[in-house]
Amino acid sequence: MKLNIVTGKIQRPQRVCFYGVESVGKTTLAAKVPNPVFLDVEKGSAHLDVPRQEITTWTELLEVVKELASGSYGYGSVVLDSIDWAERLNHADLCEIKKIKSLEEIPYGKGFTMAAERMARFLNDLDRLVDAGIHVVLIGHAQVKRQEPPDQVQAFDRYELKLTKQASPLVKEWVDHLFFLNFKTRIVESDSGKAKGRGGKERVIYTTHAAAYDAKTRSDLADELPLDYASIASLFGVVKAPAKPVAVEILGREHKETKAALAVYLEPHEAAVNAWCIANGKITEGKTWRDMPPAFLARVQQRPEDFLKAVAAAAA
Repeated sequence: MKLNIVTGKIQRPQRVCFYGVESVGKTTLAAKVPNPVFLDVEKGSAHLDVPRQEITTWTELLEVVKELASGSYGYGSVVLDSIDWAERLNHADLCEIKKIKSLEEIPYGKGFTMAAERMARFLNDLDRLVDAGIHVVLIGHAQVKRQEPPDQVQAFDRYELKLTKQASPLVKEWVDHLFFLNFKTRIVESDSGKAKGRGGKERVIYTTHAAAYDAKTRSDLADELPLDYASIASLFGVVKAPAKPVAVEILGREHKETKAALAVYLEPHEAAVNAWCIANGKITEGKTWRDMPPAFLARVQQRPEDFLKAVAAAAA
């Protein structure tokens, strides 16, 4: 085997997670990354003038990510808002597949293990975006968890990602930068000896691990930064000049026209097509091919004859 050893830094798109307390400005900060498109799971970007694709199911999320990874849409960054709401879709989809109401119905915690495995595969799908020259930004909420380290006498509270204990380590390991966003509060002692909080208006980005919160960075950024895009802009250096965004069927107004055009091909084979879609996880019981994820509908429209051949082969 001939080795191909290289030296020096490699510039590539970044995998970043902004998480923090409510209303600190996570989504607003994410909107300033290079040429973003939002995968709007929790519909939290309505106050921003940004391109967005609303996501309502786990299957739709997977299809849209794969479609964007083709690199033909011209976006420089994909922003998932949010990773914890995406985990909810994952759990709901798995419960529907297993015909249960909660993952807790699967004994020994195996349901959450299965969901974590699906999350790991999703992170691999996000790597396809990175390979296509696209930054990936995850937005997350924070939760306070009690910590009891074996090397400490007393337990203490700390902020961490609002994910299950199975999924959280996967996401934290995957990202290059885990930034904790918070309001800075100073504790002072009053004349009576009681502790009081002051401030609370200054917003900051914490970039490195501390007892009070999870954070990390693979850069030489300072431990604490003003919550401003200029503080982290150096991370998003131009990897390649992005193409101009184009209007496409899965992200634009032409979705209805896509279904109308496909009806000519698919309606004569409605029952077989619906059965194929259910068997392959594109729709659920009681729905039709018209309810397939927009990204998959667009792919079918490109080659409807081939799609019908696959349907016929499965029914044979």
